[in-house]
Amino acid sequence: MGTENQTPGQAVPGSGPGRRALDPDALRQAVVRPGGLWREIAVTGVTGSTNADLLARAADGAPEGTVLAAEEQRSGRGRMGRAWVSPPRAALTFSVLLRPDAVPPARLGWLPLLTGVAVTTAVRTVTAVDAQLKWPNDVLVRAAKLAGILAEASGGAVVVGIGLNVSTEPDELPPPGPGPEGPLAATSLRAEGWASPDRDLLLTALLGELEHWYLAWRHAGGDPERCGLAEEYTRLSATLGRQVRVELPGGHLVRGLAAAIDPAGRLLVRVPDGELPVAAGDVVHVR
Repeated sequence: MGTENQTPGQAVPGSGPGRRALDPDALRQAVVRPGGLWREIAVTGVTGSTNADLLARAADGAPEGTVLAAEEQRSGRGRMGRAWVSPPRAALTFSVLLRPDAVPPARLGWLPLLTGVAVTTAVRTVTAVDAQLKWPNDVLVRAAKLAGILAEASGGAVVVGIGLNVSTEPDELPPPGPGPEGPLAATSLRAEGWASPDRDLLLTALLGELEHWYLAWRHAGGDPERCGLAEEYTRLSATLGRQVRVELPGGHLVRGLAAAIDPAGRLLVRVPDGELPVAAGDVVHVR
């Protein structure tokens, strides 16, 4: 299954300088193998949301290891209903279908964190950009957002979507949004110095890292300590060890030290009365 209305490896008019289409055949040859996680890789030209597409396929029985990438998403979503917008072929926007049947439901909160480890490691390895993790779903370069992750469950399936800015030029990035500690900026790998972005190379590395960590985590029954995931997350985290302000759903605020991640993937915030587990919320790194 190839990309719609384009030839893999060719730049497309209006898609920005040097922005080439993903090559699904090369991706399949690189990552689909007997006994591995990945079963099917498809690339579509335009869609609303790869997460929505894979959730629909999951309901129809699509197997674990299905990957869907889009050259352009017109209804891409982030956490808490936020939009994810990127010029065509300037980003990696894709989703993966997982069925972690052997993992207790209480441990599934580690899936977006696991994905963040895979994204950050692949970025560091391929591009030498010093990416870090912001709990629970962002990848940062310094204080600017490079990538976002959205995990959605349906029945026994979990679809994890990733949006990673690759060749987006500074003037194509969204303007900094308002933030309680100052403007919240976005960035891209090109803006951070990766002069010749190769999305096929990066996606191949990312899927390899995601396969490695997912299979290890699943084999360990979702125990992040036993498979080494908790240690690696801590090493890559820009949140742990910092004073944070967590904006919880409903407008409540928690302030304290980001002390650890618990076995359920919750952030433990050290407050005067002890450590408060936070399952979801917007984290502000207090300067």
